[in-house]
Amino acid sequence: MLTVHHLGRSQSERIVWLCEELELSYELKRYARDPVTMLAPPEYKTLHPSGAAPVVTDGDLVLAESGAIVDYIIAKYGNGRLVLGPNDPAFPQFLYWLHFANGTLQPGMGRMMILNRLDLAKDNPTLLAMKRRLDRSYDLLDARLRDAEYLAGNAFTTADIMMGFSLTTMRYFQPYDVQRCPNVVKYLGRVSARPAYRRAMEKGDPGMALLLG
Repeated sequence: MLTVHHLGRSQSERIVWLCEELELSYELKRYARDPVTMLAPPEYKTLHPSGAAPVVTDGDLVLAESGAIVDYIIAKYGNGRLVLGPNDPAFPQFLYWLHFANGTLQPGMGRMMILNRLDLAKDNPTLLAMKRRLDRSYDLLDARLRDAEYLAGNAFTTADIMMGFSLTTMRYFQPYDVQRCPNVVKYLGRVSARPAYRRAMEKGDPGMALLLG
């Protein structure tokens, strides 16, 4: 059976959400972060050499990296759901936003998180440059979501699942005022209303306040 090893407040929420959207039969194993360091517990770090979330096991397979896991589950269990094919006019947009989450937005949030921990002066040039870069990423998203219901267009896809963590739970680690992006806020309302999302968050992080606005 496919097993999702879910570390609380981590990118592995994407995988729980995906499994719920596909209505897969899967096992969920939850792991709590260390309350002091907020790092993964030792038993999680032994699952894969990366020592990071997410991790899934499927028979003898042990796989990490959320993007790779999403692609694997879709290829093996998706039956064509939640993705667009190359003949679909929206295919380029689907690919762009699918990779934007971990290729652009997530690294931008991560850089700001590290810089803010350095207690730099507010006018530090590097800090200001990275903030502007992160703002541009949000502005791109806001512009896209002004014209489209979902990132790929009219269809909800894995691009939306990949983006969800970066726009919500990641803000526990790096706060960001999404109110400056009204179309992003409306979008979060749409995707978070999906029953599969609600089930996934309640199973993976029960009781956690969802940062949707």
